[in-house]
Amino acid sequence: MSQLSFGSQLTLKQFSDAIVAVGKEVTIIGQGEMGIGKSSVLKEIAKQLPSYNTAYIDCTLLDLGDFALPYTQQEDTMKVTKFAPNARFMMHKDKPVIVMLDEIGKAMKSVKNVLLTLMLEHRIGDHYLPEGSIVFGTTNLMSEGVGDLMEAHARNRVCFVTVGKPDADTWINNFAIPHELEPTVIAWVKQFPHCLASFTDGAQRDNPYIFSPTRAGQSAFVTPRSLEKASRVSASRGVLGEEVTISMLTGIIGESAARDMQAFFTVADKLPTWEVIIKAPETTKLPEDTVARCILVFSALSRVEKDTLSKFMVYLQRFPMEWQAMFAKSLVSSSAKQSIAYTNGDFKNWAIKNNWVF
Repeated sequence: MSQLSFGSQLTLKQFSDAIVAVGKEVTIIGQGEMGIGKSSVLKEIAKQLPSYNTAYIDCTLLDLGDFALPYTQQEDTMKVTKFAPNARFMMHKDKPVIVMLDEIGKAMKSVKNVLLTLMLEHRIGDHYLPEGSIVFGTTNLMSEGVGDLMEAHARNRVCFVTVGKPDADTWINNFAIPHELEPTVIAWVKQFPHCLASFTDGAQRDNPYIFSPTRAGQSAFVTPRSLEKASRVSASRGVLGEEVTISMLTGIIGESAARDMQAFFTVADKLPTWEVIIKAPETTKLPEDTVARCILVFSALSRVEKDTLSKFMVYLQRFPMEWQAMFAKSLVSSSAKQSIAYTNGDFKNWAIKNNWVF
């Protein structure tokens, strides 16, 4: 029997799968570091439950008046006051709704008190969410020191889970490649995997790339969220120019990361183009250093399609085996690209010959 690790961290997928499985009966609150993708869970759940409406609620912006407004109604011989719920909660719709309470730990205490009945009973005042609705929330770790707090009586009404920060390979395979982020940024993360380490790991105390609650004046750092923004800047560096690009990256991922990424740009801009590689895979020059090869492999993962994979396999097999293996493993691990691999005869022949890679 395997040993269980009580209180272990969940992946983002495990978090969303748990909400789909039991969210109708149990309100799950996912706590985790900033910028790891907690807010994107609503979209993933909506994909699994296409018949549901969605309601994104930013709890930091709520005040008591945002829940319901009073109106009077004649009942028998007396006028009474009732409360009409805010339309943003989708209580007036016929379909069930997925309500996401984002940043609930930062909400005002009075707002949290109103949300208690929503989380426990799916009710605001006298009105209930449609049958089958789901309520879940997200919040940052208290140890990050950014103002997140849930009192004991509130915690007792929900299920708190900790959502872990994805490591470099998980981020690359599950997010960066499927979302076609800029290959140079992906390659940089592959070469500097500690850029996605957690400050909760004591060994990362001196890591210059990541957020640390004990580091004063830190305005920019590496997270999955900031890497996505860095990718957009990197992809436009030809238009922006070197000075503007590095200045913007410093404001997104911090000076240490921006300076190290700058060296990758110098290498990337000297690589053969994708068009040249596909046109002449037998003769196009191979990059010689590690950084260049890493960038080229991830560029290929982003660019390769059904009609170009066979050509690239010719070029790839001129590389040392470690780079062939990296490309192959990343290709079959990518939800967006694996179908290309499975239907390509040249790739399948390579995989059979080198099955030890998998």
